[in-house]
Amino acid sequence: MNDNINKTVNEILESYSKHEQTCRLSEDNIINKSVLIQVLEEIRKLLFPGYFDKNRVREEYIGYIVGDRIEFIQYNLKKQIAKALKGCEKCNDLSYDEVMEKSEKLVYEFLSKIPSIRDYLATDVVAAFNGDPAAYSTDEIILCYPGFFAITVYRVAHELWKLKIPMIPRVLSEYAHGLTGIDIHPGATIGKYFFIDHGTGIVIGETTEIGENVKIYQGVTLGALSTRQGQLLANVKRHPTIRDNVTIYSNSSVLGGETVIGENTIIGGNTFITASIPANTKVSAKSPELVIKKPRTSVEATNVWDWEN
Repeated sequence: MNDNINKTVNEILESYSKHEQTCRLSEDNIINKSVLIQVLEEIRKLLFPGYFDKNRVREEYIGYIVGDRIEFIQYNLKKQIAKALKGCEKCNDLSYDEVMEKSEKLVYEFLSKIPSIRDYLATDVVAAFNGDPAAYSTDEIILCYPGFFAITVYRVAHELWKLKIPMIPRVLSEYAHGLTGIDIHPGATIGKYFFIDHGTGIVIGETTEIGENVKIYQGVTLGALSTRQGQLLANVKRHPTIRDNVTIYSNSSVLGGETVIGENTIIGGNTFITASIPANTKVSAKSPELVIKKPRTSVEATNVWDWEN
């Protein structure tokens, strides 16, 4: 190595010492994200057999196929949960055997929730099909809709979250976020028949509570008010409650832990709400005033900005 490379190496090593919280040297890896994504894909195949397989799934062999998939999930998820637990301060006092035993128990508890997750997702498919005249079939929703993909990942991550498994629920939810632009925190509570239409730019915060038969459009934020206090607000309800049969149209923000949107309410687009709304209400923002100029006959060559004319 020449002097310049040596200098760069030494500066990088110095930065490692300076910012130890960003390094894991001589320690086990926390988790393997790529393995977790593989596990998620196998879970999706369990949830929707025949939709994401390379080959036809024969009904007479489905018991063997399900058993094989559960074995893959159990083996790999157990290892990743163990790594997550080892990296958790609350579990530092556990021995290796205790960590592995706890990980195995958590995996089996999660797998026992698969039928319940399927029950919820079945209602979400119905909500999407009934709520979108552009949907030609439920197959299209399961295979194509980014909102339904984000909801599926949320339903999985939420069960892991309820089991208090560190890190892994967020890895899964942020994977879906990266693919769809839909950010659903796994800690949120969402009822049945949930439909996200279009979806890009949606944010649903950790302590959000959503009832049944709720429909939201792209750009909606169910968020917190000022979070300047940071970690002091951990475990405090910061996000709104949305009751049953509510529709929230695009680019609306509903903020605050004390904000409750009553049942059967419609929230119009581009609204900003920080206070509770009673049931059976329609909320809308005044349309902005449009200024329409007469058509131009020509554009002068000296014009720099087309908008000015």
